[in-house]
Amino acid sequence: MNEFEIDKKALRRAFSRSASTYDATAVLQREVCTRMLERLDYVKLKPARILDAGCGTGWGGRQLAEKYPDAQVIALDIAIGMLQATHQRSSWWGKLFAGTRQLPVCADVEALPVAANSLELVWSNLALQWCNDLPATFVELHRVLNVEGLLMFSTLGPDTLKELRQAFHGVDDYNHLNRFADMHDIGDMLVQAGFSEPVMDMEYLTLTYDDVRGVLQDLKGIGANNATSGRSKGLMGKQAWTRLLENYEKLRCDGKLPATYEVVYGHAWKPVPRVTRDGSAIIKTSFKL
Repeated sequence: MNEFEIDKKALRRAFSRSASTYDATAVLQREVCTRMLERLDYVKLKPARILDAGCGTGWGGRQLAEKYPDAQVIALDIAIGMLQATHQRSSWWGKLFAGTRQLPVCADVEALPVAANSLELVWSNLALQWCNDLPATFVELHRVLNVEGLLMFSTLGPDTLKELRQAFHGVDDYNHLNRFADMHDIGDMLVQAGFSEPVMDMEYLTLTYDDVRGVLQDLKGIGANNATSGRSKGLMGKQAWTRLLENYEKLRCDGKLPATYEVVYGHAWKPVPRVTRDGSAIIKTSFKL
C-alpha cells in the first residue's frame, strides 16, 4: 500500500464539510489566486471556455468570469458541498455581471468529463496536490485543451508545512501530511504530457499563529485534512498531542508559530503539433527561479 495515496472518498467528505468555513479561512488560497490573476494580465488570450479545476467555493472562477465576461466557466470540484457553495455565491454574482455563465461539474480532475480539444484555458489554483497520479493528470489536462490553449496552475512544493512535518517527527508511526512534488519534476511532467515551453517558478509564503491549534484549525477549515492512506483512523492520544505541542513550540519565532507554504506556479501551452521525420515531438522547456 502507498501510504501517501490520497483517499478520494475521505477527501471529498472533508472538502464538503468545510464548504461553510472555507471562505473565512482560505487566506492563502485567495492570495495565490490573486497573484495568478495578475499573471494573466501579461497573456494575450480570449477564451470561449474555461475550466476552473478544483474550484472550491468559486471565488477564483468568479474573478475569471469578470475578466472574461463572454467565456463559459466550468466550475469543477470533487466535493459536492463546494459546488453547492459555488452555486449560492455565483447566483448573486451573476446579477452583478450580466452574461456570466458558470457550469458546475462534480468530478475528479484526474478523470475529466470534458470533451477533448474543447477549452482555451485550464485554470487550477492549489488543487493539483490532491492528485494521486500527477503525470497522468497533466496528460488529461492536455487532452481537453484546444491547440494553443493555456494551462495555468499553482500547487504546493515539498517544503510546504515543513514546521508541522518536523513537529510530527517521532510522535507516532502514522503519516500526517501529504507528499508534494518538486517544481522541476512538475516541469518535466508537463513536457512529457506534450505541453510546450512550460514556465515554472516558486515562492515561500508563511502564515503565523499563536498556537498549534490555530494551524490545525485553519487546515481543517479549508478541508485540507490528512487524507493519505497512511493516516491514523482514530484520534491522536494525549501523549502524542503533548509531544507535538512541545516539538512545534521549539520553532516559535518572534512570539508566533510559523506555517510555511512552498507555492509552485506553472503555465504552459498546448502547441501546434510539430514532429520530426521519425514522428518524435519537438518541445522546448524553460524554468526560472
